[in-house]
Amino acid sequence: MAPWSLFLLSLTALVIAVVPLLWVLRSPDPNKYRKLVRVCMFLTFDLVVFGAFTRLTDSGLGCPDWPGCYGLANPFLAHEHIARAEELLPTGPVTVFKAWVEMIHRFFAMTIGLLATAVLVWSWRRWRATGDKVYSIGVPLLTFLWICLTGAFGRWTVTLKLQPVIVTGHLLLGMSTLALFTWLASRQDRVPADPTQTAAQLARVRMLALLTAVVVVVQVALGGWVSTNYATLACTEYPTCAGRMVPAMDFEHGFHLWRELGKTAAGHYLPFQALTAIHWVHRNFALVVFLVAGYTAARAMRVPALRAPGRGIMWVLLAQAATGIATIYLSSPLVIAVLHNAGAALLVLLTAMLNYRVKSLLQASPAAHPKAA
Repeated sequence: MAPWSLFLLSLTALVIAVVPLLWVLRSPDPNKYRKLVRVCMFLTFDLVVFGAFTRLTDSGLGCPDWPGCYGLANPFLAHEHIARAEELLPTGPVTVFKAWVEMIHRFFAMTIGLLATAVLVWSWRRWRATGDKVYSIGVPLLTFLWICLTGAFGRWTVTLKLQPVIVTGHLLLGMSTLALFTWLASRQDRVPADPTQTAAQLARVRMLALLTAVVVVVQVALGGWVSTNYATLACTEYPTCAGRMVPAMDFEHGFHLWRELGKTAAGHYLPFQALTAIHWVHRNFALVVFLVAGYTAARAMRVPALRAPGRGIMWVLLAQAATGIATIYLSSPLVIAVLHNAGAALLVLLTAMLNYRVKSLLQASPAAHPKAA
C-alpha cells in the first residue's frame, strides 16, 4: 500500500476515534477514565455485531486486499476497481456495497485500537500518579496486545480467503476483546462486601461462573464454525435433522481445522454430512450452555450484587433459543442471524461481568472466616 494511501487510511481512523474521545472529555462524568472504558466496551460490542453483519452478508472479501481497498484508503477512491470487479461478477465477492461494509468494519476496528491505546496511556499515567490498582496497566496492556492480534487475524481472514479456522479465530479474539473491556469497565465500580453470603457460598457461585465462561466460549467457537462453514441451514427443522435425532454426519471432515473454505484437507468439496455434523454439534451443545448458564444465573440472582448480570444471562439465554430456532425455520434471515450473534456477544459481556463481580465479592468478604459477620 502506498505511503500516501496508508496516511489517509490512518487519518480517517484517527478522525473517527476523536469523536468518542471528545465526547468523553466533554461529558459531565467526573471520572473520565471510567467513561472512556465504558465507551470502549460499548463500541467493541457494536464492532462484534457489525462483524457478524459483515460475515453474514459475505462482505469479508469486499476489499480483496488489506488494510486498504485495492491499495487505496477507501472504496470511494477505489470505485473504478470495484465497479470493474462487480461488472465481471455482479453477486460478488467484490461489490460496492460489500466493499463499504468491509471497510467500515476495518475503520471501526482501527478506531477501537486507537481508543485502547488512549486507555493504556491514561491508565499508566493514573497508576503512576495514584498507585491505585484500579488503574494498574495489566488488563489495558493485555487488551491492547489482544486487539493487535485480532487485527492480524483480520488481515489473514482476507489474505487466506476466509479460511474457516482463521475467521473463527478472528471472532473468538473479538469476543475476548469485549470480555477484556467488560472486565476493565467492571473494575471501575467497587463491589462492597455482602454480609448475607458466606465465603463458601460465593466460592460455589464463582466456580459456576467460571464453568459458564468455559461453555460460552466453546459455544461461541462452535457458532463461529457453523457460520464460517455456511452450515446454518444444514438442518432445516428442530429438534430433528433430516427427519432424525441423529442424522448421518461426517465429523472427520467437518471438524478438520486447517483447510480451505468449502474444501476438505485433501482439496475435495466438503460433503454435506460434514456440514450436518457442524450444525448438529452447535445445536446440541446449546442445551449444555442453557442448563449450565441457566443454573448459574439462578444461583447468582440469589445474591443482591449479582442479580443484574444473573437476570441478564437468563433473558439472553431465552432470546438465543428463540433466535436460534427462528434462524432454522425462517431460512436464516439476515436480521435474525445478526440478532443471534448479538445475543452471543451480550452473553459474553454478561458472563465476564458476573465473573468479575463474584470475584470481587469473594475478595471483599471475610474469606478468612467460615461465615460472614
